[in-house]
Amino acid sequence: MSDDLMVPEPVRVLSRQQELETTWTLELESGQASRGPCLPGQFNMLYVFGVGEVPISVSGDTVQSETLVHTVRAVGPVSRKLAALKPMEIVGLRGPFGVGWPMTQSEGSDLLIVAGGLGLAPLRSAVYHVLRNRERYGRIILLYGTRSPNDILYAPQLEEWNQRPDFEVHITVDHADSDWQGMIGVVPALVPTLGFDPEDTVAMVCGPEIMMRFTVNALRDAGVEDEAIFLSMERNMKCALGHCGHCQFGATFVCKDGPVLPFDRVRGLLSLKEF
Repeated sequence: MSDDLMVPEPVRVLSRQQELETTWTLELESGQASRGPCLPGQFNMLYVFGVGEVPISVSGDTVQSETLVHTVRAVGPVSRKLAALKPMEIVGLRGPFGVGWPMTQSEGSDLLIVAGGLGLAPLRSAVYHVLRNRERYGRIILLYGTRSPNDILYAPQLEEWNQRPDFEVHITVDHADSDWQGMIGVVPALVPTLGFDPEDTVAMVCGPEIMMRFTVNALRDAGVEDEAIFLSMERNMKCALGHCGHCQFGATFVCKDGPVLPFDRVRGLLSLKEF
């Protein structure tokens, strides 16, 4: 394996947009063309010089090869510095890495895309792909849950998608005031209400692990097979090459075997805590 994969490439921040109180979307230069295009669900390692490096999934349209889009929540030393970067400032880039969403494998099937909180960001690239190739898929349903209406990520875009006759969007929040006219409750509770065909459905799920566990249970109860449920398991990745072992998940290395993994591969491991 080339040592070049361990060396961050300096790229410029092209734009910065605030999404939520602590969440920002950065548009970056794509770097060397020899790195290859990103696929929906893959991630890059973003390095703030002198601070550190974190894995961030691609959240933009992967067809736009001139730029890379990443949505970052400022929750730690590195992510706070990333979110504060201004246009023309420099960030280190390694990637793309990992296995993405099963876009080709899912062609001809209905898709159930389930996101919780910031988990919508790694799934947005899959939505872009599906809408650009709409004729290749059957019924498309997006379920999105978050804490409150003020925490809805990409709210204008969700509204735009919801206006399409060929794309279903269902949003629920944990709690809300009287101004909220939408659904209140947790995402897994929506699954039995959809009336989808479980034998012809592929599910893509990303969010907090407790949300993913309950969503998987709801999907299995509805009749979706384990091998048709895919999860994005963004654990504590450090090297992105399977060398350091930080993201080892049983016999699986999330960085190179994932981050997207079929549930039948991680069954029995999903409830394990990180150390």
